Amino acid sequence: MPADHSKYTLVLPKSGGYKRLKSYQLAQLVYDITVRFVVRYIRAESRTRDQMEQAARSGAQNLAEGSVFSATSKKIEMNLTNVAKASLTELKGDYEDFLRHRKLALWANEDPRRADLVRQRCTTADEVAAWVKRSCAQAENRTDATYAEWSANAAHVLCGVAITLIDRQLISQANAFEKEGGFNERLYRVRSAARAKGGGQ
Repeated sequence: MPADHSKYTLVLPKSGGYKRLKSYQLAQLVYDITVRFVVRYIRAESRTRDQMEQAARSGAQNLAEGSVFSATSKKIEMNLTNVAKASLTELKGDYEDFLRHRKLALWANEDPRRADLVRQRCTTADEVAAWVKRSCAQAENRTDATYAEWSANAAHVLCGVAITLIDRQLISQANAFEKEGGFNERLYRVRSAARAKGGGQ
């Protein structure tokens, strides 16, 4: 790229910084948790196991791919971001099904355990597992199913937080598109400015 590249960044702004996105970081955490969860609780021959893994992976991977596309197509970026949201919504439903089929409790929105987990700001699957283990040890009336209930609910909570972050991301992307336009519009503005500077040649 030429030394004076400011006009080129107007056409192709920086993209691909998905690893810094909170939504991506949380989606990746959900994926890591899900891989562990299905190995422990879902039968190897069950289609649900593969579906949950794929939905979790799709949540993270589509955010990454959308971020890379942001330089040349806001439409594709938003579509992929929405696919990520849809995948995590599907996964969230799978955790609800897991709890329902085993007659385990799905924590209500106002359950203090949900807020406590969010406050931990866990960044790794190990940290989430440690929270589940520590919290279960303190729980009253524990049964053999308690750990499964807490593990599924923890994943369900983090899916919900990731979906909320992606919703905000979609709004931000829509606002950026409204203000800045897409690739073709940016290219037109740069070309028009270049013609004007060159005296209309």
